Amino acid sequence: MEPPEDMEGRTFVEVMSEKYSPENFPYRRGPGMGVVVVPTIGPQGSPMKDRLNLPSILVLNSCGISRAGDQAEIAAFCAHVMELDLSHNKLQDWHEISKIVSNIPNLEFLNLSSNPLAGMTLEPRCAEGFSRVRRLVLNNTQVSWDTVLLLTREIPELEELFLCLNEYSSVSASSVACPTLRLLHITDNSLKDWAEVRKFGSMFPSLDTLVMANNNLASIQDDKDILPRLFPNLRSINLHNSGLTQWEDIEKLNFFPKLEEVRLQGIPLLQTYTNAERRSLMIAQLPSIAVLNGSVVTDSEREDAERFFIRYYLDYPEEELPYRYHSLITKYGRLEPLAEIDLRPRCRAQVEVHCEEKVEQLNIRLDQTVAELKKQLTTVVQLSTNSMRLYYIDKCSAFGPEEMKYNTRALHSYSIQDGDEILVVPKTK
Repeated sequence: MEPPEDMEGRTFVEVMSEKYSPENFPYRRGPGMGVVVVPTIGPQGSPMKDRLNLPSILVLNSCGISRAGDQAEIAAFCAHVMELDLSHNKLQDWHEISKIVSNIPNLEFLNLSSNPLAGMTLEPRCAEGFSRVRRLVLNNTQVSWDTVLLLTREIPELEELFLCLNEYSSVSASSVACPTLRLLHITDNSLKDWAEVRKFGSMFPSLDTLVMANNNLASIQDDKDILPRLFPNLRSINLHNSGLTQWEDIEKLNFFPKLEEVRLQGIPLLQTYTNAERRSLMIAQLPSIAVLNGSVVTDSEREDAERFFIRYYLDYPEEELPYRYHSLITKYGRLEPLAEIDLRPRCRAQVEVHCEEKVEQLNIRLDQTVAELKKQLTTVVQLSTNSMRLYYIDKCSAFGPEEMKYNTRALHSYSIQDGDEILVVPKTK
C-alpha cells in the first residue's frame, strides 16, 4: 500500500531545528544537557541555524512530523545522537522514516509508537537503514507481521523489540532466526493460542524476557520434552491477565530450564483463592522461581508456602492430587493440620462502667474513639461529655487506672477485654 500524500505534516528537520535552537534549548553544563553541534560542512543555502544544542537523546514526540526533510542536514547535526523518540507523530511512510534513521549513524534506540503504519509496506532497501538499532519500539502502530520479520532480519544486533497494541492474533515463523533478541514485549494483542507463542522460540533462540500480558493465552500445550528446547534461555515471563484455567499450565513453567521470574496475576485459575493462598500455592508449584509478581521469594517464605501446599491438599482424593504434592510429601512428610486460631481484632467488649455509686454493664464498640465513647456514656451516667473524665482499669494489670485523656484515640489501642472497667469521674467546677 502506498502512503497518501500528507501536505499538513511537518518535517523532522524543521521540528528539530525549532525545539533545539539556542533560544528554545539553551546550552547548560551537566549530564544530559544540550551539546553544541556545529556541522563541519554545512549544506549550501541551509535554512537551519548555524548551531543547535542537541542532546544525544532526542525527544520529538507529538510534533506532527510526517516527513524527514533535508537528509544532509540530518546527517550534519545528528552524528552523535543515540536515542530518538518519534512517537505520536504522523509518520506513515517507511521511506521517510528510513531517511531519518539512515542518517543517524550511532542510533541505538528508536521509538515509533502510535504512528499510523497500518498497511504500509517496508522495502528491503529501506529496512537496511535500521541496521544499527538495538532497541525498537513499534507499539500501537498496527505494523504488519511481515514488516516485523523484515526488520528482525535486517537489524543484526537487535536486543529489545516492543510490539504492544498491534492487534496480532497470529504470527508467522521466520526462516531466519534473530539470535540477538533478549526482550520481546508483546502485550495487549490477541495471541490466545500457544501454537502462535511457540513460534517465538525458534525465531528468538536467545530470548531472555517474554512479556505477554493481556493476550488471553488459553493454555500451554507443549510437554516437558518440547518446552525446554523451545525457550532454552528464557529467564522471565509475564502472563498477567491471560486465560489460564489449569494448574497443569502453571506446572509446565517448570520445564523452562532457566526461568526464575514469573508474573501471573488476573488469571481465571486464581480467582477463587485469597491473595495469600494464590501466592503460597504458586510458590509451592514453582520451586525454581526466585521472583513472583515482582516480589523476591525468600527461603522462609518458600518453606511456609510448601508446608501450606501440603496441608491445603490433605483432604483431596488421591486422583486429584497435583504432582507437586508427592514431591513435597517426600521432602516434609505428612503434616498435621494447623490449629484454628482466630487472630482477627476484637470488635466489642463487655465492660463495667463505674460512676460514683452507680455500676452499669455496657457492651462497647472498640473501633470507636474516646470522644464517641463519652457520647455513648452521657445517657448512662447523666453527664455531658464536657463534664466527665474517663479512666480505663485493666483488671489483669497491677497498674492503676489509666486516664483516657485523648479524645481522638481509638479504644482498641487500650487492649480492652471483657470484664475490664471504665471509671467515670465528674469534673469539678
